[in-house]
Amino acid sequence: MLNPLIREVNKLNELIEFRKYLHSHPEIANNEENTAITVKEFIQKYSPDKIIESIGGNGIAFIFEGETEGPTVLIRAELDALPIIEVNDFAYRSTQKGVSHKCGHDGHMTILAGVAHELQKFKPNKGRVILLFQPAEETGEGAERIINDPKFNSIKPDYAFALHNLPGFNKHEIIIRENTFAAASIGMTTKLYGKTSHAGHPENGISPAIAVSEIIKQFNNILKHGKTSDLDFGLVTVVHTLIGEKAFGTSPGTAEISVTLRTNSNDDLELLKTVCSEIVEKISHNENLKHEINWTEYFPATINHLTAVEIIEKSARELNLTVNKIEVPFRWTEDFGHFSKVTKSALFCLGAGKNTPQLHNPDYDFPDELLPTGIKLFIKIINTICSDN
Repeated sequence: MLNPLIREVNKLNELIEFRKYLHSHPEIANNEENTAITVKEFIQKYSPDKIIESIGGNGIAFIFEGETEGPTVLIRAELDALPIIEVNDFAYRSTQKGVSHKCGHDGHMTILAGVAHELQKFKPNKGRVILLFQPAEETGEGAERIINDPKFNSIKPDYAFALHNLPGFNKHEIIIRENTFAAASIGMTTKLYGKTSHAGHPENGISPAIAVSEIIKQFNNILKHGKTSDLDFGLVTVVHTLIGEKAFGTSPGTAEISVTLRTNSNDDLELLKTVCSEIVEKISHNENLKHEINWTEYFPATINHLTAVEIIEKSARELNLTVNKIEVPFRWTEDFGHFSKVTKSALFCLGAGKNTPQLHNPDYDFPDELLPTGIKLFIKIINTICSDN
């Protein structure tokens, strides 16, 4: 019979190999079919009581029933990777051209696989645990699709938790905050329509060039427009512009501006949308241009419920983990915020190391030493909620 310590080492090695396989076979949002199959094949050996497939698209959920009735705890990981070319040259680097796991979702999935292994051995005293593998987090679509899927009605949780690894913080440190934890954001694309003309006679056309310049200028000058939250923060980031074509004999007749709007509350985001729309409408009218505005990739603010935060903090301290309660919300976004609309939810971060490459960098790789920490903390959270004590 193997020594328990040897068994634990063997299990960790198996999880690391699973993580590396996921890393080398990434799939972008809405294309995670093979990733979901891989996850199913790995986790079903831990005997979940039920598996729900194709939820919210390529999502898959594993249900572990407790001994008696009680609260339902959902823990989420993400299936999708990013359209980023990997520059790492290790053996398990991405095999998919232009796609790689540069946000650590391969590590998040592996942590949930480790939780499944523990749940097979020690089922909760009461209630049930849902291990949810969500598609399309990077595009802000997956969480909302899952919540709106009729299949979600059978697993609607009393609590929902998720973690995200975070470079720039000490390894194994737990970063948490009640209320707003991460920002709300949305993509705004403005199309301007004028009239082309010969470049030698621009007066015969209607060029959008001046309008583009003025719109960007006014977007950059947006300061505060009302206060609807305890932290009034707004940011408009220009991400792409296009004016006409590279035709030196033609004065342009069309243009496109794409920006990301970002705030600390959903109400503030709606206000910022209105302000930006009014700027476009006014300038378009003044420049005799038609315009069209489209919105995409909406991420609501991630609002952490106080009770859920207290459970995370209590569990982390019982494991002797350092808890860092940040004062200001993060500027990045996470579609996990959709879960706060339907249940007590909380997202927390797991420090990935001060010198670890930043998320979405082409040289980033999830630190495998974080796996045991994530697994133990989720199990502690589950036991805190689903124990008889």
